[in-house]
Amino acid sequence: MRLIIFDFDGTLADTQGYIVATMHKTMRKLGLPLRPAEACAATIGLPLKGCFQQLYPGISDAEAELYMSTYRHIFDENRDESSVDLFPGVKETLGWLKEKGYLLSIASSRTTRTMVKMLEEKDLVSPFSLFIGVTEVQNAKPHPEPVLKTLEALEVPASEALVVGDMPVDILMGSRAGARTCGVTYGNSTRPELQEAGADYIIDSFSELKTIL
Repeated sequence: MRLIIFDFDGTLADTQGYIVATMHKTMRKLGLPLRPAEACAATIGLPLKGCFQQLYPGISDAEAELYMSTYRHIFDENRDESSVDLFPGVKETLGWLKEKGYLLSIASSRTTRTMVKMLEEKDLVSPFSLFIGVTEVQNAKPHPEPVLKTLEALEVPASEALVVGDMPVDILMGSRAGARTCGVTYGNSTRPELQEAGADYIIDSFSELKTIL
């Protein structure tokens, strides 16, 4: 392994509570039927438009755009009041991986702007060589484009890359690009869901990456 490609939400950062709270505020502001927290959490990892399309099947593109713009406004408006924590062992393990010479990157379904801003707050931008957000690709997860684009940019073959994520879409994205995959159980999916998606490895804590590598 030369390159490790990480998901962000649910893999590096514990953002579930903040995301679900923002979704609920969006629903209330727009007068939409409130969806359960579990249903909202199950959409994490999809592009924002896909989240609302899954929660409200049959909505028009115009409605989806309204839901997204409202969500983003609320997200940014409340960002300074809400803290997002890294999962245990993330900062230390990333430092260890960097010292060992691994290339590190992130492929996320959120915008690069918000992702980098959160990492800046945790003083955790420097370990990463590349950020691929939803704005950098035409095809989002589980399409392999985010991984393929990363491999091309960093000049690493798929056989030397590991994709780490908490959702089946992360596992499918990695395997479809020809990379090996590692699912994490502490995020937004269960071990059986990650197994069904075909994860090559499954870990229960971020620091277990050292054991795999």
